[in-house]
Amino acid sequence: MLLDKFADRLTAQESSGAQSGLTDEIPKFNGELRNNSPSPMRLLYFTPHQMLPINTGGRLRDYQLARQLAIRCSVTFAEMCHKGQSRSKPSDHSGLTSVITLDKGHSYTPAKILRGLAGPIPITLLNCWSQRMASKLTDAFRSHQFDSVQIEGVHLMEYLPIIHKALGSLPVVVDWHNIESELMSRYAGAEHNPIKKLAAKRTAKLIERSEDRLLDACSTHTVTSERERRMLLARRPDANIQVVPNGVDATYYSSNEISKAAGRNGRDQSKKTIVFVGSMDYHANIDAVMWFSRTVWPQIAENYSDIHFMIVGRDPGIEVRSLASDRIHVTGTVDDVRPFYSSAVAAVVPIRSGSGTRLKILEAMAAGVPVVSTRLGAEGIDVEHDDHILLADSVPDMTAAIIRIISSPETRSRLIAAARILVVDRYDWSVIGKKLYRIHCEQAQTRQHHAILQEY
Repeated sequence: MLLDKFADRLTAQESSGAQSGLTDEIPKFNGELRNNSPSPMRLLYFTPHQMLPINTGGRLRDYQLARQLAIRCSVTFAEMCHKGQSRSKPSDHSGLTSVITLDKGHSYTPAKILRGLAGPIPITLLNCWSQRMASKLTDAFRSHQFDSVQIEGVHLMEYLPIIHKALGSLPVVVDWHNIESELMSRYAGAEHNPIKKLAAKRTAKLIERSEDRLLDACSTHTVTSERERRMLLARRPDANIQVVPNGVDATYYSSNEISKAAGRNGRDQSKKTIVFVGSMDYHANIDAVMWFSRTVWPQIAENYSDIHFMIVGRDPGIEVRSLASDRIHVTGTVDDVRPFYSSAVAAVVPIRSGSGTRLKILEAMAAGVPVVSTRLGAEGIDVEHDDHILLADSVPDMTAAIIRIISSPETRSRLIAAARILVVDRYDWSVIGKKLYRIHCEQAQTRQHHAILQEY
């Protein structure tokens, strides 16, 4: 009898979902039934940084994923801001229900650095924790009802006890922008200062321990690539880990939109350029442009007197700004990167350190600009050498790849066409958002079914 009642209730819910348009392609969440219609899912999207302005890859991913979820359900965005930063005010087309702002305070204070080096919690997690933010998050759970929570990475795991205490078996989906322990370990390997190297190695070990605790504490994890999925499964074979890749707004970077953006910008599209795009306060990007400018660029400049090198990205330090010359241009912060793709004959990604997948590659591919990248730079993106991209790790190979793109219209047009098809079919944010929403629906429905079983 109990099982019959349980089955009848599940059947009734599934029937209501079908009547409301539930399909395999775009699922709908069956929440509490009101007037025989499912209520929309209520989701908390929790990040360790400010939502706006969108000037880093992490902020871009969070904004786009939250926006895609908001098309399909009710999304409350919880952000962290440093002292003095203003609360984010997204435009109406973001679709977000509300924004909760937590005051992050100061990072890398002497006390936090000491605790991070001497204690069990790494500095990267301590930078995102305060009792004040914990209290405000608790208040948010008291005043809002949620069906699912998404947290962005290991940095927020110290808040899990609050989430679990407030909402019990509420599903928590952890979105891993990077495997942070790998990122820190690679940084340590490239660091020449012995004190910084030692500190980075210890921090990497502490982050790895925190990641293992996170894998055990949460039911579902998403990573940006199959490579990262395999890495985490090697540590926790039974974990539920799914790939939700980085993406791009393919329409925003279409040739028509780029031409219009270049026209508004007044940019001279006749000048040929090689472009590097990225935040220029990030160590991996700094190393990349320094290495390229000193080793690869001189040979390109010598062979092609009409080509310029553009370094496009926010907050370049003195080391990067010192590269500026009559043919190397350092832009600093720009409002719109698209005009710089309008005159680019190639986009270079000479990354030699760091981790994760590079949004700059997807953007260039969507923009119709051939990409030359190191294998590490293209890590995690499902591209094939000489089909979608040219891969080169050494100075001679990268030089030859760039020359090939410049001198061969056939190679150039073939790479552009294949890369554009790939990003539209697999990496557009709309495709990725649909997959992420399905993950949340599956987790929330599983919790709902368990609650029904316990009731009976």
